[in-house]
Order: sequence, then structure tokens, then C-alpha cells
Amino acid sequence: MEQKRSEFDSRGLRVAVITYDSPPILKDFAARRKVTYPLLSDNDSAVIRRFGILNTNVAANTPFHGVPFPGTYVVDAKGVVKSKYFEDDYRDRFSAGNILYREFDTGLGIGSATKTDHLTLRTSASNATVFTGSRIVLAIEIELPRKMHIYAPGVQGYKAIEWKMEEAKQALAMPVRFPPSRPMRLKAISETVPVYEKKVRLTRDLAVGVAAELGEAMKKGELEVAGVFEYQACDDKACYLPRSVPVKWKFAIDKPDSQRAPAALRDKVQ
Repeated sequence: MEQKRSEFDSRGLRVAVITYDSPPILKDFAARRKVTYPLLSDNDSAVIRRFGILNTNVAANTPFHGVPFPGTYVVDAKGVVKSKYFEDDYRDRFSAGNILYREFDTGLGIGSATKTDHLTLRTSASNATVFTGSRIVLAIEIELPRKMHIYAPGVQGYKAIEWKMEEAKQALAMPVRFPPSRPMRLKAISETVPVYEKKVRLTRDLAVGVAAELGEAMKKGELEVAGVFEYQACDDKACYLPRSVPVKWKFAIDKPDSQRAPAALRDKVQ
């Protein structure tokens, strides 16, 4: 969140975190991790309970009782919740970059570019650095020359675009989000087909694994994911054979902070 704080600020959103930890523990954490946004102590979990996000899976007789289900709310100036980002598993959390993209359609970094005979493909992502259990956005942007088109999902008789990802325990690729297509009438054969022209962006979430699943990538401090983009292009004169374009993304891994607060600051029995 600290890495993206200035971007939230520039769009009128102020970042704050609420946790059940005590003020001394939060002060120690903020100093150690160089956190500049407010860390608010809800030591009796009153606010957490009012939002209905108390983690009921934690037994009441344990020192961790009172923690919330982790998530993010976007709240307007009147205190109205405009959107929220929660997952069932506490290890799966929307990254700040992911939230920026969903809220403002921005924040996708610059990736690599590949040019074929029919189009230019660029890869990008919402985050350059990932942490264990984070959920980020992967993107593929396609730019087509004038009079060239590719086929959208649902087409019959032609190869629709497809974005496949290699299976890996280090990260799980979620379903692709396709933008609306345009119906095109093919007069020569009296067919109407769904197509994309000019520019199109495909996105999908990538859920990064926990430390044990990252394995060697965790040791190297770098995660690489790869896949392939498949398409068939046509122009006003000809349809071309289907093509496949390899795609990949590389990320630095921010290792989780496992350092505990000094024993003197711990106000709960661990």
C-alpha cells in the first residue's frame, strides 16, 4: 500500500489501515517498514465488529481473537462504502495496484511489446513487485492496423482470441475479462461475426501463492509467469492462418515481514 499511496492521494483517496494492534505496536511497525499513512488502533475490535468483518474462525480464547477478515473498503467523503475488496481466504488479498486499476482504470505499468504481421501486442501489470498471497492484474493490449480485425469469443467458423497461461503452483491465473466486441457484417458470405478492431485490452487477476508454494521463486526473489495469446486476423482482402504469441511477466517478490514487535510492546499474551 505504501508503494501506491501517492497514486491514491493524487486521485483524492486517503489511505488508512485499521487493525486490532495497540498504538505502540503500530508505531514500531510503521517505523520499521517506513509506513507514512495512518495506522489506526481498534484495540477492542469495536470498529471491526461494526463493519461485520470480525474473523470468527479465530477462537475467543486465543491471543489473535479480534483480528478482522482482511480486506479494503473505498469510502466516500460522507462515509458511504462505494466498493469493497475481500476474499474468503485471508492469504488472498487484492493488491493496491489491483484496486487502483479497478477503481480508476489506471496503474498498469509498462511491459514488453511484440509485433507480428497483423498486430502489436503489449503486456503490462498492476504491480512490479508482488507479495505472498497478493492478487494483481495482468493485462494484454492489442493494437491493430486499419481494416484489420480479430475475432472475439463466441465466433463460429473462425479462431477466437484466447489467452492461455501455463499452470503453476506459484500463481493461479483467474478467468480473462473480455471487453465488449463489435458485430461485423461479412457481406461476401452473408455472416455477422463478433470482432475487435483498433485497440483492445484483456485483463485477468493473478493470485500469487503463499511462501511454501512459491518455492524456488521465493529464494530467488523473482516470480515469472508465462502463457500464450492465440488469434486469427483478417483484413478487407484476406483471412490469415491462426497465430500464437508467447507472453510472460516477471515480478520482484517482497518477502513477508515476520519480525514481531518487541516483547515489551505486546499487550496480548502470545
